Amino acid sequence: MAEMNNIVSGSNIHINTQRKIVSVSDNSNGGETSEANCLAVTVEMEDNMKEAGDLLHPSINGWFAEHCPIWPGQAHFLKVEKVLFEGKSKYQRMMVFQSSGYGKVFVLDGALQLTEKDECAYQEMMTHLPLCSIPDPNKVLLIGGGDGGILREISRHNSVDHFDICEIDTMLIDVYKEFFPDIAIGYDDPRVTLHVQDGTAFLKSVPNATYDAIIVDAFDPIRLEHELFDSPFFELAAKALRPGGVMCIQAESLWYQPFDIEQLISSFRQIFRGSISYAWTVVPTYPRLAPPLKLQI
Repeated sequence: MAEMNNIVSGSNIHINTQRKIVSVSDNSNGGETSEANCLAVTVEMEDNMKEAGDLLHPSINGWFAEHCPIWPGQAHFLKVEKVLFEGKSKYQRMMVFQSSGYGKVFVLDGALQLTEKDECAYQEMMTHLPLCSIPDPNKVLLIGGGDGGILREISRHNSVDHFDICEIDTMLIDVYKEFFPDIAIGYDDPRVTLHVQDGTAFLKSVPNATYDAIIVDAFDPIRLEHELFDSPFFELAAKALRPGGVMCIQAESLWYQPFDIEQLISSFRQIFRGSISYAWTVVPTYPRLAPPLKLQI
């Protein structure tokens, strides 16, 4: 695992990379916010937009800014107290920082993944919605979800005898265990088996009718144009489910205008012949709602 270095530990340090981490510096008024300071920030934002060149968004001194092309026309800002870790695995870049309002925050390739304060809203919905919709689930597969939070929630179900997790990036797992032990605690359950492998490749090796439930937490919100629809992933997942089994995957928000729920559900009906349900929850640090889509064989 990469060495855990404190990247930002003092003031007047500016990190301005394409991963959209902005500068940290001391305030002359001892950290208090005044109307004058708020106005100065607005001016700085305008200056940065003019001078940044390849930046996709404005930067505010001492704040993390997330701007993602999946959700155009908006950016999300969190105040940074201290950057705890920054590193790069074979697959992706990672950052952990202490925020002033949401506890520790995990960032992957510039995109916010979770915060200590509100991660439970996402993990619980993705887990208990599918597992409580079928009687006595016994064997569960999690694809992605390397933080361990969904594993933590699966472990609350006594009927589950075994659950597999398929996660390709071991460095990501190590970082979560180091900085988010209350989330990564899910790995401590003796019923868990970790497979360091690509999810599609793993599904190809799985016999038909193996799992009662499959939870997918490895991709951006699913839309009709998602690359997964051009791959055998969903067909493989459907075959891996037992009769009456269920799959849960993150979908897009009903507040997102270009998103057509009816078309998405119609596409899934060609693969999953049982019921298809759309549900939503609120995760404050996500750009929109984080709704799961429940698909049943």
